[in-house]
Amino acid sequence: MINDLENVDWASMRHAYGAADDVPQWLRDMASPDPGLRDKAFSSFYSAAHHQGDVYPCTMASLPFLFALAGDPATPDRASVVALMVSIGREAVEREDPGSIRFGPDGEESTACEDTAALMRGRGEAFVEYACDADSRVRGAAIAGLGLFLDDAERAVAVLRARLEAEGAIMERLLVVRTTADLALRLPAARVPVRAWFDSLADGVAVDADIRLAAIVQRARCAPESIDDTTVPTAIRLLRQITPVSRPEEKKEEEEGQGPSGPCTCPAEAEPDPGVPAHVAAAFDDLERHGRVHAPTTSLLATLHEALDSRLHDRTALLTEQLRSPDAATRYDAIDMARSLIASWRGDHSHLVRLLADCLLPHDSYTSAAAAEALGSLAGLAEPAREALAAYVTAHRTAHRPEAWASPHPVLRRAHQHAVLALAHLGDNRALPGLLTALDTGTDAWRAVNVAGHLPQAAAELTPRLIRRLADIDHSREWHDVSPPALASALAALGDPAAVPALTDAVRAAVQHGQWRTAAPLLNALASFGTRAESALAIVRPLAEAKDLEVRTAAAGALWEIERRPESAVPLLERLLDHGRNLDAINVLGRIGPPASAVLPRLRQMLNQQVEQNARNEQNGAAVLNDSWTLVRVASALWDVGRDDETHVVVPALLNAWKDNGSTAPDAADCLDRMGRAAQPALPQIQAALAQPRRGGHPWGWGVAYDLQFQHTCRSILTRLEASRTLP
Repeated sequence: MINDLENVDWASMRHAYGAADDVPQWLRDMASPDPGLRDKAFSSFYSAAHHQGDVYPCTMASLPFLFALAGDPATPDRASVVALMVSIGREAVEREDPGSIRFGPDGEESTACEDTAALMRGRGEAFVEYACDADSRVRGAAIAGLGLFLDDAERAVAVLRARLEAEGAIMERLLVVRTTADLALRLPAARVPVRAWFDSLADGVAVDADIRLAAIVQRARCAPESIDDTTVPTAIRLLRQITPVSRPEEKKEEEEGQGPSGPCTCPAEAEPDPGVPAHVAAAFDDLERHGRVHAPTTSLLATLHEALDSRLHDRTALLTEQLRSPDAATRYDAIDMARSLIASWRGDHSHLVRLLADCLLPHDSYTSAAAAEALGSLAGLAEPAREALAAYVTAHRTAHRPEAWASPHPVLRRAHQHAVLALAHLGDNRALPGLLTALDTGTDAWRAVNVAGHLPQAAAELTPRLIRRLADIDHSREWHDVSPPALASALAALGDPAAVPALTDAVRAAVQHGQWRTAAPLLNALASFGTRAESALAIVRPLAEAKDLEVRTAAAGALWEIERRPESAVPLLERLLDHGRNLDAINVLGRIGPPASAVLPRLRQMLNQQVEQNARNEQNGAAVLNDSWTLVRVASALWDVGRDDETHVVVPALLNAWKDNGSTAPDAADCLDRMGRAAQPALPQIQAALAQPRRGGHPWGWGVAYDLQFQHTCRSILTRLEASRTLP
């Protein structure tokens, strides 16, 4: 069959794929009757011609071939072919920009996206045929193409309305509604008829509740002005109508690792390969769980949350309904939505935190693990869940022996561990037994090490165990089950000087084996002990001349912290400024302060150069993100060393860097906090930052703990400046 395909320009395909005599065999195998060969062929296509969703000349050259396969009833897996074409076309349509210039992997100018988008629109009617196919899988794969490739708005809306009436399967019907919204967002001419259709669906008494809900959600997505005070209450009412009520949950044996009954029963979780570091295996498991959806309404509700955006009252009401749903799958999928809202938006989220705590269910480890992990990511905002977390951990230790942390049942173990970690993040001593079990048995010890520093009150018990872990490190290996930098960070946070000899030995071993990336953080940990690490000087001092720049910088910083002799440390650090943006050396000079005054001329020069560079970049339209970080660090060090004499240049530099790159705000605010009254010109920017509803002031934020600290710093500045107004 494949040799008889018409309208395929094989010569162009051979050229596009760089094949001398033929196209790749794996491309032909997409039509193989062997499912294994087909799977490999599709995987190879995604890797070679659609890598990370991109579109290349070879991708476009393949489209006639793919259309031929999709149009041939004898093709074994037409649905996968259609889905592939939709993926290619979506990427091309979303990325096409006729005025821009793109370059392909060979460095030559490429118009692959524009050409592919034009080709797909030219073949748009093919997707109408696919969407009416007798095979439901083909129909499901093709529906999205109706919103992407039909340019006649009237025709496209008519086809989609017909598909909604003809489809019987709920998932395809929901996809039709979503695709109609995609069409309205792409074609302005479609917006009025689409809005009218969505209005009729949303208000239709005879329309199924799930379609009414979909119409409300997609109307909100493509017509935000339609959102009013009735949107969420109506959505909640419809959600209650379509949400299945889980059968009464039988008491489950947690040793079996089962999740809640019904559609949310958790997939089996395999034990990690013993040859793979535990933290690496856990990272891959997290990736696999991240895209898991359990309830059919989840996609709709996630879309509604996106459309509601900053309407936090409405979103909280919707999440309350989701987290209290009688359906276990709906509750589970709501956990990450709630975590995302709390982590992205400021405000009082204690109600949602308590609802997350209610998901710590004794006989549902699968859901409990997700809830505990979410709570652990919320830093101090998880405080309302403290007692629920402690009760959950205690119940586990009672029911499953004190070694619950090392339970042989993967789901139960993960749930218990995340609850312990969340408690540790709150500085709660009730997390300690679990951490000690981890460090004593070695079971997922890396998790315990990462939070041990939050329990300084337990340093007497944690420090010896961390020291033993550090002493057991084989520095001849590149990878470790527990990383030396993590151990060093935990020991530094606990602050017990008993760790100094172990850290010193670890530095020596890392250097002997050329593990520079390990040696530097170990030196930084030694530096945190200050003069109490004097016994390490014999190891630290020679490393100030090491060949590795990062180690040399860390050693110079450690010398300062241990000896407190600026006449020795400052010349070393000044020489390190010759090596590009050595921000670590700049930071150490700032910590030295006025005794480092010898470097003031150099710091002033660096500041002026960076200001000029930022101005040139801005004038040329170039990014200033990295330059802004350098500007903040240099300006901060300049003030720390020169103090009030440098205020006139430091404050404008900090505020400009902050304006150019909002991620620098916490560092800029830290310096302004140290400046006292001199920070007065920053008052409007500080007030504006505190008024921002989003954490970080932008959609991607910067983490809850970081934002809480930033807000605390800003309020400290405001309090000080307000108090200074009353002083003479």
